[in-house]
Order: sequence, then structure tokens, then C-alpha cells
Amino acid sequence: MNFFITRVSILLLFTPTYSFAQQSDSLFMTGGKQVTLTPVVIRSGTNVPGFMKRVENDTTFYKAFKNLRVLKYTSLNDVRMFGKNGKVKASMNSKTRQWASNSCRVTNILEEQTTGDYYNDEGVCKYYTGELYSSLFFSTDTICGETNVLKDIKLSIQGKRGLDKHKEQLKMLFFNPGKDIPGIPLMGNKVMVFDPSHSDLYNFVIDIQEYKGQPCYLFSLKAKEDLSFFKKDDIVIDEMVTWFDYTTFEVLARNYKMSYNAGVYRFNVSMEVEIAKFGKYLYPNVIRYDGNWGVMLKGKERGLFTATIYDLAD
Repeated sequence: MNFFITRVSILLLFTPTYSFAQQSDSLFMTGGKQVTLTPVVIRSGTNVPGFMKRVENDTTFYKAFKNLRVLKYTSLNDVRMFGKNGKVKASMNSKTRQWASNSCRVTNILEEQTTGDYYNDEGVCKYYTGELYSSLFFSTDTICGETNVLKDIKLSIQGKRGLDKHKEQLKMLFFNPGKDIPGIPLMGNKVMVFDPSHSDLYNFVIDIQEYKGQPCYLFSLKAKEDLSFFKKDDIVIDEMVTWFDYTTFEVLARNYKMSYNAGVYRFNVSMEVEIAKFGKYLYPNVIRYDGNWGVMLKGKERGLFTATIYDLAD
């Protein structure tokens, strides 16, 4: 029964509801958004409203990160911090193994090398980027009660303060871009790129391409270049490109750039995430980050990190 429902859902998504044969251009209006369709998409008869709704409501990207909470895996970790001269002033390179069982997980450091002042005398990372990386991928103490269930798809900052609050907000931006982020000064709903109030800020494009030999939908959104100064102030996600599996609609990869400046809280970052599959589990096997962050009392810093995840087991 579930298989039948799934197949019907896929057929409904990609069954054409409009005749594109009579259209002379590749522009399509849906939900107040003007979407550019490439010729191959037009010929495919893709149900554009259904496609856009699936993109907006996607949970597979976040699910891939949640799956890391319940799997065993090895990670190669490369974090670099840069000085004002653009040269590396501190770094951490390590190999770690996460062990997970019975809803508990812990990270063992197998190898580690650092340079510069990456850690202070107490062994605590001195950099915000490093702290963020550790909070995303390390659990030096055993953590229990872990799950990959998406009941908390709307992440919460309730009960969190200071840096812990900012880390949770960053997770929301990283794992669920396009959704409302509470508690960031003056940001409001600026990250809600699919909201009708933002429809005139972005160019939306749908294409069909191959990604690593797999047929996929390529969906991109990019802030328009001719926006007024005040309109540009409504932009947080500058660009986002996502590759979706043509059949399952699971995210295969996503690249995005984000920037924001509210004085006490500012950033300009880019992320690249590649998604792989282990059995029934999606997981991010490569995560690349490059960005500048500035938080009041912590100063401004530029960091780069790469996580390579492999050797999975359940």
C-alpha cells in the first residue's frame, strides 16, 4: 500500500497540469513567483506548481543531517582560521569516529594536529567557527536520547542563550534554509525565500541535468541584481542551488550563499553540501564552509572548514 501511494504521489507531481506546447517563452507564474523553465523542462511537462511546493516543503536535506545522530561514521575534519592578511593563523586537522548505539552517541578523536592558537590554555577552541564546527559534528561526552525523527523540523532556541543560542540559529540556517529563524536581530522573515512577499526579490529557475551520472532536477534561486537599496536589505539568502533526484526528489547536493548585517550580528558565508546514501539513510558526506562572522563581544573572524564523512554503520 505504501509503495502504491508513493508511486501515485510521484506521478501526480510530474503529471502536467498545463499545456506548454502553446507557450512561446519559458516563463511560468505560480504562487506569485515568476519561474524560468529551460526547454528540457518544458518538453518534460513538469507540473511546476507541484514542483515548487515540493521544493518549499522538502525535508530530505535536514533529514540527512539528522541521520548523523544515529549512525556510526568516521570523519576527516579540516578547520582553518584566517588573519587580516588572508593567511592561515590557526588550524585544526583531525580524524574522528562517532559511535552510536541505543540512542546514544559519542565522538572519539583518533588523530589531531593543530597550529597557531586554535585552543587556549584550557583546551577550549578560541574561535567561533571552531566552536560551531564542534557543536555540529563532535560529542566528546556521551549524548543520549538522540533520534533522527523529524518532529523537531522547526528547530527551537527556547532556553538557549549567548553562543548556544547563536549556534542553534546557525543550524537553522544551515539545515533548513528558507525557513523562519527566530531571535536574530532585525532578520524577521527575510530568510523565507518562498514567501509571497519575497517573490519579486529572486529569479527562480528549473532545469533538468545530470549530477554524478544521475538524472536530476536543478532548482536555483538568486537575488535579482537590479534591486533597490531598500529591497536589497530584505535579502539574507543571496543564492541557493539544489540538485534533486529526478525519481525520488531527494536532495543530492545543495550550494548556498548567505549574508546579513545588523551591527551586533553579521555574516557572509557560503556552504556546499553533497548528500550520499547508506542503505536507507541519506547523509551529508562532504560539507564545505567558507565565511566571515561577527558577533558582539566576540569580534570578527573568517574561517573555512571541510568535513568528509565515510565508513558508515548502523
